[in-house]
Amino acid sequence: MNSPLAKLGIGTAQFPLEDGPGLRGRSPAEQVKDILQIAARARLGVLDIGTRAPQNEATLGQLMPRPVPFRVAVSTVRADKGPDVVERELVASLRRLGIESCDTVLVPTASDLFGDNGLALWTRLLRLKDQGICKKIGFTVFASDDPVGLARRFRPDVVQAPASLLDQRLLVNGALAEIAGLGIEVHLRSIFLNGLLFLPPDRVPSQLKGAAARISRARRLIAEGRSDPLQAALGFALSRPEASAVLVGVTSPAELSAVIAAASSPPPDLDWDDMALDDPSVIDSRSWAAA
Repeated sequence: MNSPLAKLGIGTAQFPLEDGPGLRGRSPAEQVKDILQIAARARLGVLDIGTRAPQNEATLGQLMPRPVPFRVAVSTVRADKGPDVVERELVASLRRLGIESCDTVLVPTASDLFGDNGLALWTRLLRLKDQGICKKIGFTVFASDDPVGLARRFRPDVVQAPASLLDQRLLVNGALAEIAGLGIEVHLRSIFLNGLLFLPPDRVPSQLKGAAARISRARRLIAEGRSDPLQAALGFALSRPEASAVLVGVTSPAELSAVIAAASSPPPDLDWDDMALDDPSVIDSRSWAAA
């Protein structure tokens, strides 16, 4: 039986890459190096590059273990810049990261594919895949994007989609199962829903107060199941048969160590269905500021 860590990957969007003193006086570079080394020792699979800042990419390139032990995923710039700019920026990103090719190139918003440059962009990515710049191409979707229709139309190698203990829409309606059934890798993201499950009732954002009771109930059920929100969120996501990878964001080595410890534990025996929220204004994180 495979370790649950085989599915686990990390995103770099929350890495402490900015200049200045870090945790306990340690520099951001020291912290990021430790994060990457911890991830490599745990044999985490995917490293999702969530930064478009050239300096941050260069820093990651300097700090990544060599040979790179991760399947690196890189997002393109927006399609409206045109395929030539997308290709040029992608090649520049790989150069800054110190790699000649990557595992996956993702269009950051699937709706970009329906813009004026969408078809040209996808055609260019197919060509770059043929040239060996990447092994796979794909895109990021939201629940409102008709993910199955997009998958059937473009036949990507990878679809990155939101799903969590609180946001089970694409699981309940069978969309992710159908996409996986097409032979497409499904990478789950937003599994902590911007940390909403971890917040006590008095810290829930004001626009989400209507869901505070449901969130509190989910926390109570988790506690009654002798678990905690971190272990429950990871156990839920990692146990999904639709998922080829589960991506988490961390801000420190300690956070990643906690994630790995929780993911290594057997998933709690909980009634997952009973914890799902159904209010789009709550589970669509685009409609509210990150907590």
